[in-house]
Amino acid sequence: MNSKSNTLALAVAIALGLPVASAFAQSSAQTLDTVIVTGTRVADRTVAESQSPIDIITPEALSATGTGELATALARALPSLNFPRPALTDGTSGIRPAQLRGLSPDQVLVLVNGKRRHTSAQLNVNGSIGRGSSATDLNAIPIAAIERVEVLRDGASAQYGSDAIAGVVNIVLKGAGKGGSLAVDYGQYSAGDGNKYQLSGDAGVEFGDGRGTLHVAGQVSDQDESNRAGPYQGTAPDTGNFPGIGEKTFVIGDPRVQATAVSANSQFQFGDALTGYATAAASNRDITSFAFYRSKNHNPLTAQFYPDGFVPEINQYSKDRSLVAGLKGSTEGGFNWDVSYNYGYNKIDFHTRNTVNYSLGSSSPTSFYDGALEYTQNVVNADFSQALDWGLAYPVTLSFGAEYRQEKWNQSPGSADSYFGGGAQGFGGFTVENAVHSDRHNYAVYAGLEGDFTDKFSAGIAGRYEDYSDFGNETTGKLSARYAFTDAVALRATASTGFRAPSLAQQNYQVITSSVDSSGVFTQRGTFPAASAAALALGSEPLKQEKSTSYSLGLVLQPSERLYLTVDAYQIEIDDRIVLSSPLNIDPAASANAGDPDRLAAAQAAQALLASLGVDGVTSFNYFTNAVDTRTRGVDVVGTYSVPLAASSLDLTASYGYSKTEITGIAADPAAWNTFAALAPSRIARDERGRIEEGYPKDKVILGGVWKSERWDIGLTTTRYGSFSNRPTSGAANDQTFGAQWIVDVSASYKPGERWTLTLGADNVLDSHPDRSIFANSSSGMFPYSNYSPAGFNGAYAYGRISYKW
Repeated sequence: MNSKSNTLALAVAIALGLPVASAFAQSSAQTLDTVIVTGTRVADRTVAESQSPIDIITPEALSATGTGELATALARALPSLNFPRPALTDGTSGIRPAQLRGLSPDQVLVLVNGKRRHTSAQLNVNGSIGRGSSATDLNAIPIAAIERVEVLRDGASAQYGSDAIAGVVNIVLKGAGKGGSLAVDYGQYSAGDGNKYQLSGDAGVEFGDGRGTLHVAGQVSDQDESNRAGPYQGTAPDTGNFPGIGEKTFVIGDPRVQATAVSANSQFQFGDALTGYATAAASNRDITSFAFYRSKNHNPLTAQFYPDGFVPEINQYSKDRSLVAGLKGSTEGGFNWDVSYNYGYNKIDFHTRNTVNYSLGSSSPTSFYDGALEYTQNVVNADFSQALDWGLAYPVTLSFGAEYRQEKWNQSPGSADSYFGGGAQGFGGFTVENAVHSDRHNYAVYAGLEGDFTDKFSAGIAGRYEDYSDFGNETTGKLSARYAFTDAVALRATASTGFRAPSLAQQNYQVITSSVDSSGVFTQRGTFPAASAAALALGSEPLKQEKSTSYSLGLVLQPSERLYLTVDAYQIEIDDRIVLSSPLNIDPAASANAGDPDRLAAAQAAQALLASLGVDGVTSFNYFTNAVDTRTRGVDVVGTYSVPLAASSLDLTASYGYSKTEITGIAADPAAWNTFAALAPSRIARDERGRIEEGYPKDKVILGGVWKSERWDIGLTTTRYGSFSNRPTSGAANDQTFGAQWIVDVSASYKPGERWTLTLGADNVLDSHPDRSIFANSSSGMFPYSNYSPAGFNGAYAYGRISYKW
């Protein structure tokens, strides 16, 4: 780190001794009595009574910092959630994945109002955290619409189905028929870039003589890019991707984003026992990230178009839509039912701008349409529950239901100019041959039993059976229990099995990306479906589901009304984890240049094999595979303490998360792959193993609180991100461990009246940066920071906010 030597001491002293603000500390005492709807079918279960660890993130917590991104706000509130900010990773630079408990981003299930949220069409295939995953885009949901977020830190496939291995994030939207807010934000980084404007608001109304409510929300923002690229310090200036000595030409930081999001949450009471509800949301995001710089001598044509070289711009236009509509009711006998339809859609159109296709010569356009990725989800669900009187102290809740889900994933080609020959520099278009139209369906039946069997003991059991049209069926189960020794001490535990279905994107994504290097050599890199003839010829197998077994044991302490502490340990074992294989480099020219006859022979043999299957000229090859088994062990600690003062209040929080993932097994490389072992010793290379085991911080500490008076809210949060490591393909000599980093966020709000609030704040106020990458891993100094950095690498961010509530 480059912070002053006294930064750590100052941060700890402030966090422990002054009125400071953590996201958890916002109204911490009140959240213990919040009735939860995640991980339980019991109607009146609270946070404090939950058999599984669950966190409640309030709207005050989500707006406690300067971010307008939901994933960033959650990462600053939850020690178990990691949300790095990678750059130069094509589509992943714009639509970034988040991970829970150090697992893959697609191993956490996202719900909105308890209903499954659709995933993004994006597939992460570059060298970032979450490589190979197809996850939900949390940032498509406007923070202004959110009443609270419930984060279940426990396996829940037996209750919700596929993906709920690491846990469940349930976003509960505002639904009140009154009240509202309006806020204007502006901020920028201390380096003078990354300027962001945001307008957000929400409002609730009643209709139908008070029987109906409608709550609408919206968010509009405009963000400039940031850039933390370093100067070139190499020995080959103005060649290939290298600028002149000392020049900064790359753009490495946050993308440029224009975003609009709206939502509506409504319900209408037709009678005492029948209610209709509907939730709709839409967002459009115009995202521009940046590819590798091309020098003026990159190609003989470069100077004609860009005399000083150029940085291609990768534009993603993400269109996200969702609709949930249903009816729910109850009978006098306590039988409850809920029938709903759930639609979700995401389409990402890709363009490459400020670029050129060398193969088109001097007539090449400088902007190209590259094609699109689309994902569609349709779900029909029926939930039922019945309170049973077994003569116990409290009724026992029986729940059961059924669900049908249909999914589609499409990959559409770009314009012919975008992929002709070498394709557009930076991001070549999807070809007609790459086009994919895939779909599948599945049905599920499930049941559960949960109740308070005595005043001290509560327990639950759940089971679920699912059948998928593409890979088969899976049955999962869960046991949970909680025993209160006293009102102040309780023990809770869970044991469950889970699974994650391979996504349609992972099963069907195929692309051959073309490029022309600085020597004019035409190369093609291919990613092929595991079930394709080309992948099967190199030893792949059709993808199957991941399977998990999870255990947790927790201690709940509430020795006083104002002090609450939870400690939860867990273990998650995952078999047949889906990963994207490391590339098999089958370029004969590269092997010949290396002077290795064995590599040359292997490359020529691989080329001949693929050519016999109609795949010509591919120089690099990979596919998805169920090749890895992992075990994750960890512990989460959350403590809150409230201090009532004479004319104010002080809420303090300390939270800690630790998780460690180990690869317990890697499937033997198939014989077909071993035939070409001279080109790649393993399908899962050291860099991918490092990403899984060490690419994220194993621990994270959040210390903070909030001091509130009639007119003032003053706060500060101190977060410590633990160390992480990078294992590059170049070998162990260039391995690097990045040290722990401390981040301090501060804000002050003044209320001149009952409705107005004026806020000034600074995220990372001490301008802390992660350790710099060693020179060997920095592309001659141009890439100074690692993409794995959990807090990013932009530095301090100052912001102001004016808000009005009614």
